[in-house]
Amino acid sequence: MIGDTETIEEFLARHASDVEEAVRQAAATEIMPRFRQLAAHEIDQKSGPHDLVTDADRKAELYLTEVLPKLLPGSVVVGEEAVHADPDSYEAIQRDVPVWIVDPVDGTRQFVHGDPGFCTLVALAHHGIVRASWTFAPARDQLATAIRGQGAFLDGTRLYAGSPEPGRDLRVATSHPDYTTDAQKRALLGLWTDGVQSRPCGSAGLEYLAIARGELDATAFSWEAAWDHAAGILLVEEAGGAHLTRAGEPFRITGGNVLPFTAARDAATAGRVVELLSGGA
Repeated sequence: MIGDTETIEEFLARHASDVEEAVRQAAATEIMPRFRQLAAHEIDQKSGPHDLVTDADRKAELYLTEVLPKLLPGSVVVGEEAVHADPDSYEAIQRDVPVWIVDPVDGTRQFVHGDPGFCTLVALAHHGIVRASWTFAPARDQLATAIRGQGAFLDGTRLYAGSPEPGRDLRVATSHPDYTTDAQKRALLGLWTDGVQSRPCGSAGLEYLAIARGELDATAFSWEAAWDHAAGILLVEEAGGAHLTRAGEPFRITGGNVLPFTAARDAATAGRVVELLSGGA
């Protein structure tokens, strides 16, 4: 139990590679055998036709829910599919215990359509602070990791987000209109301006990775489900990036954020995106 026998830092020093192995095994066992092999009965809708869940999502989350707490006794798992079944289970993020935040297949729509642009996201948080994260894109065999204060890495190579080139249009991935309220749509309209190239986002986890790699300048997201953002937020931070809500505050995985919010390659870009979002509201 953290606090009784070791710190989070000590746990990660000993077991970060074990978490990586668990993430890889979940994908190898439950996700990739179903990639481009899904039968119709293995796909369901949740809130609507754009909100899909598959047997791969459910079974990969069950695998990680069994394995991760064994690595860290006293920890709990908050997974997207478990929360869908029992919304009250999301409150564990607020508790004084280490929390594994899991999105078994981030980008389920892409997964269902045979597109390799999906990933498995795992973050370890304590007291509302993300301490470590794993972003695994199994169809691309890419693993990005971050430990707070120790940097961000892709397949062992250090990531640096850098800054956008002066004079070039900002490249921004935004929430799909299907997932935004009228007020959020008005805020996002602020990005439809000279000097910004915006497009709908794909897998949130892979968009964060693109920022950490310097391939995308920023995001503008209108929802705050922790499983979509916890891993990526730390990855961007550790690559030198920043994140801000429309209130000018860092994004909180515990919720209550003023939306939309942005993650960006640097603080100046985050501030610029927030100004544009506020101007469009």
